[in-house]
Amino acid sequence: MTDTPRPERPRHTATVLSTSWLSTTMVRVVFSVGPRPQSLFADSYVKLLFGDAMRAYTVRSWEGSELTIDFVVHGDEGLAGPWAAAAAVGDALEFVGPGGEWSPRPAAGWHLFVGDESALPAVASGLELLLAAQPHAKALVFAEIGAAGDEYPLPTGTRVDVTWVTRDGTAYGERLVHAVRGASLPGGDVEAFVHGNAEMVRPLRRHLLRERELQREHVSISGYWRSGMTDEGWRASKREFNAAMEAETGSGAPS
Repeated sequence: MTDTPRPERPRHTATVLSTSWLSTTMVRVVFSVGPRPQSLFADSYVKLLFGDAMRAYTVRSWEGSELTIDFVVHGDEGLAGPWAAAAAVGDALEFVGPGGEWSPRPAAGWHLFVGDESALPAVASGLELLLAAQPHAKALVFAEIGAAGDEYPLPTGTRVDVTWVTRDGTAYGERLVHAVRGASLPGGDVEAFVHGNAEMVRPLRRHLLRERELQREHVSISGYWRSGMTDEGWRASKREFNAAMEAETGSGAPS
């Protein structure tokens, strides 16, 4: 018996309509693409093709035939950031997707969102969906940015409390972990979304599941990237990393 090769997912073309800087490290690119899918999740993403390399990016919005993606830019580092920083109207990329599986549960008593710049578009999408379904939903957001002035535009609500955590030259995730650990969080029925740097995700997963005793089925937590690793290196080692996290806390495999 021979294995049946997995069929390739269809590729689509995204053409740049406009670009705008949201902060010193984040650029928004609006693309012309095909019609919006019937359903999108808060963590919906597409995989953009840069030559032979593929990078996953959160769908910030998809209205009609216009797809908006926000890119983190760290100078000349990486593939997607420099491309987005220099993108001009008419430039085009191929992509596959969208994928995704998580959206907030409006019925939860309150919501916790934690992320660095790589996760802020998904945090924003999650808040947007949550507030559309439950305008008075209670949400606590801990958002890591490089420095004051780099704040990302997040949806606001009457009971949404955002804490901006600046690195100011410290290691990714260090101050963010400290802020969440030291926060006075409500009890009761909570749903949590914690994504970003793996060095932040690992201790917070342990903290939330063990010390705060959150229910695993109500926690979406995943490392989008890892300091000192290329995207390819992180993807190759992520399964082992997740297994190590699971060994620390149990309660189901990380998402």
